[in-house]
Amino acid sequence: MIEYWHNPRCSKSRAGLALLEENGAQVEVRKYLEDAPSAEELRAAQSKLGIPAIEMMRTGEKRFKELGLAKTAPDSDLIQAMAENPILIERPLAISGGKAAIGRPPENLLSLL
Repeated sequence: MIEYWHNPRCSKSRAGLALLEENGAQVEVRKYLEDAPSAEELRAAQSKLGIPAIEMMRTGEKRFKELGLAKTAPDSDLIQAMAENPILIERPLAISGGKAAIGRPPENLLSLL
């Protein structure tokens, strides 16, 4: 089962979901803007991705600047900002077992199959 953090308004998120389903994946969709992941869930996803928190973020979002965040901020601050402002989470993000992938491009998600 793949947990899929999805924004149905995002074309990349829709494309990634379709790609997984076309390849026979069982997907549990989580509309993360409505059901925001906790800081703990974000830390777990970051660990599975193996990347700095900033690489999980949409730094071009207006909210990033409004919050006064910087690309050099500590991971703990960035994780907390994503938990409180899920619009900042890069999408789509998929988690399966001990692995995770960000679907930019959507083909990155195939690594979870």
